[in-house]
Amino acid sequence: MQKFESIQPWLSTPKPSFSSIQKRWLMRQGPLTQALRELGTLKLRVIAEYAAGVGRDEAHCLKTVAPSPIWVREVVMSIDGIQVVAARSVTPLRASHGVWQGMRRLRSRPLADILYDDAAITRSNFEVARLNKQTALFRTVQSVQTNASLGKHQHIALLARRSVFWRQDTPLLVAECFLPAFWSLC
Repeated sequence: MQKFESIQPWLSTPKPSFSSIQKRWLMRQGPLTQALRELGTLKLRVIAEYAAGVGRDEAHCLKTVAPSPIWVREVVMSIDGIQVVAARSVTPLRASHGVWQGMRRLRSRPLADILYDDAAITRSNFEVARLNKQTALFRTVQSVQTNASLGKHQHIALLARRSVFWRQDTPLLVAECFLPAFWSLC
């Protein structure tokens, strides 16, 4: 299992102020989509897929430098029609045509479909955060949450986790934010 050094606001362990249920979901091993299916009918919607230049925070995790080209996949997951998780996955652009090309063909299937059946894939430890406006994942959350839906949950922090999957020494960063409605649902 490979490690990567954290850049704020990401931490290697949840803060003591996080509730036990928050800690459990943030550090839960295995496919998140599988656990979400236990809560109700899960639907995944692709928000966007595109090439971009990597920012400093994500570059650090991918062991590259900003603004190296990356492939980005952003999705939102809903349970029984309620948006509960926004996710952002990134890999070097070249890897999206090679080692991680499967992420370009998923359509509305979860990334877990290509991550958990291959023994050659390893996963780093989780990092967790209360998202701030400087993180790329925060911008993903903004694209799926209306001001009204965020407004009625303003007192609830945007808690997220991320880890890096490795195949053939090539990284795929997966960051997932539990949306405010998730904590009411679970």
